[in-house]
Amino acid sequence: MSLTALPADEVIRRWNEFDTIVDARTEDEFAEDHLPGAVNWPTLDNQQRITVGTTYKQVNAFEAKKMGAAMAAHNISRHIERDVLDKPRDWKPLTYCWRGGKRSGSLSLILDQIGFKVTLIEGGYKAFRAAVVQDIPRLAAQFDWRVICGTTGSGKTRLLQAITNAGGQTLDLEALANHRSSVLGAIPGVPQPTQKRFDTLIWDRLRQLDPTRPVFVESESKKVGNVAVPTALIEAMRAGNCLNLVLTDTERVKLLMEDYDFFVKDQTFFCKRLEALREIRGKVVIDAWQAAVKAGNIESVVQELLTTHYDPVYVQSMQRNFRHYAAANELRPASRDMAAFNEVARSVIRTA
Repeated sequence: MSLTALPADEVIRRWNEFDTIVDARTEDEFAEDHLPGAVNWPTLDNQQRITVGTTYKQVNAFEAKKMGAAMAAHNISRHIERDVLDKPRDWKPLTYCWRGGKRSGSLSLILDQIGFKVTLIEGGYKAFRAAVVQDIPRLAAQFDWRVICGTTGSGKTRLLQAITNAGGQTLDLEALANHRSSVLGAIPGVPQPTQKRFDTLIWDRLRQLDPTRPVFVESESKKVGNVAVPTALIEAMRAGNCLNLVLTDTERVKLLMEDYDFFVKDQTFFCKRLEALREIRGKVVIDAWQAAVKAGNIESVVQELLTTHYDPVYVQSMQRNFRHYAAANELRPASRDMAAFNEVARSVIRTA
């Protein structure tokens, strides 16, 4: 027998020892969040878990267990036929389910009997989630954060991409959150991750970074759309050194028209998103902006959004929240083109 159970924090320390991470929970549980790189082999699928649970409540536990065992055996057989038959003798899977270990235990027992070296997570996903939440503050505190500030449309995301391409280390929270971090930042047709998933994605990125090198990040607020940045991370970022990215108003408008091209293509969506600002800006202003959008005058609306709404709010937020904002070095790309941002990125990395 080579079946081993490890606490979640020990699993994290020994992460690279496992060949495959197997999540034995349902498809819906997996979609909500899962370990980085995990594959989903449900011992019971969504509907089967409901059926077994209903039988447990309406009939009795014994009948539910018999039914669940039959379903689990069938599903595990399919997983082995599909995904295990080609595995070598030294394949080392890590398995987990929600908490109790029955679903992952059933799968693991059969894999163990075949002869594989199987490891289970004690306490399952719930224990892993707790370990991640506990580990994020430790990870966040060990980095030299370089915070890219700049008014809306100045190209902070473009600079992050350029720094990444030039070999620098970055944490792109907006990419992890599937959101562009403003009232108008929702991306059509792209759902945001759950809070649990967002936390796991952040943890996974942080653990891969080198603490001996600086990490560049945008000056995000506490929330990126509907998900919140972990408190320890936002506090560490706010204590970091700042860089102030400056682009002309004309270039900012053009950049936003490029990066938010879905607003240009779908004016109805743009008008709907502007509704979120009605309470702040008032009926008269929003009605006027929506009328301008419908008339095709989108650039003028973007210009007003920048100068009358975003800029004042952003500057006040930077001054209030980021400790070293007043001492930030200015970065001035020659234009909004990526070539200009690549040049700035190379300079930033050289002087980091």
